[in-house]
Amino acid sequence: MHIVITGGAGFLGSRLARQLLQRGTLTGRDGQPQAIKRITLLDVVPAQGFNDPRIEAVTGDIADAAVIERVITPETQSIFHLAAIVSGHAEADFDLGMKINFDATRVILERARALGTKPRVVFTSSVAVFGGELPAVVPDNTLLMPQSSYGAQKVMGELLVQDYSRKGFIDGRALRMPTISVRPGAPNKAASSFASGIIREPLNGQPSVCPVTPDTRMWLMSPRQAIANLIHGHEINGADLGLARFLSIDGLCVTVGEMVDALEQVAGKEVAQLIEWKEDEAIKRIVNSWPGAFEAKRAKALGFTADASFADIIRAHIEDEVKK
Repeated sequence: MHIVITGGAGFLGSRLARQLLQRGTLTGRDGQPQAIKRITLLDVVPAQGFNDPRIEAVTGDIADAAVIERVITPETQSIFHLAAIVSGHAEADFDLGMKINFDATRVILERARALGTKPRVVFTSSVAVFGGELPAVVPDNTLLMPQSSYGAQKVMGELLVQDYSRKGFIDGRALRMPTISVRPGAPNKAASSFASGIIREPLNGQPSVCPVTPDTRMWLMSPRQAIANLIHGHEINGADLGLARFLSIDGLCVTVGEMVDALEQVAGKEVAQLIEWKEDEAIKRIVNSWPGAFEAKRAKALGFTADASFADIIRAHIEDEVKK
């Protein structure tokens, strides 16, 4: 089978590709496991670090219909749509956010509709689709009320996936992913970037600034768990989702203060002291609009899982990234 991963050069995209290569099979159109023959990694920069003939790295603009037509072919059975302009960047550059987070999603779905092959589409959504006055633990039927352009664009993407699935053009599922922590590499423009920075930088002996207060609640997921849930989201039977093709994925509820406590527990007090608390009102406004905990009843019933503790997330990051 042929798989397309948008954002394939990114951290999650490349990690997902490696896991799929190791796995070797994925459920195909016939509902049976099929051997993975080719994975196309589409991004604005070439994917690096692969030495496997099944990998095809393609560079191009995902909002360009000609690029998508070249990448998504009649042989494409699965699409993992991970590419996005992150929250803070989408808020600062509205046009770019709309182009990549909304327009490109429709281009991809239109290509699938034109082919008539009904591929499985996994669309990564976000807890940013929620906002406003929310209960302490958000149930699955909570009204969507995004408080950022990024959140609004993700809502629109969910609705596209929902309707294209209803019409039988795709077999879609939109997964509302928790904030991923700890991400390796340099900080990005996401409002939630600090959730990785306050762990990653101190572990590397570097100072880090935390722009929110210690009592700020976060809904988190480790990279390991994110990849496992993306694959699980692909593998579940679309009919089991019922009429709603979107899910709030199970995660770990933790305050930022508890994250720092876990860092001290795992790495020591001197490492945790490298964090400077310096509030940023723009980041606080976005982050505080996101819910900090979910019931995620539907996701749990469908077999999605969460990390056990933030200390375990830190230990996994040390094993996967720091020790390298």
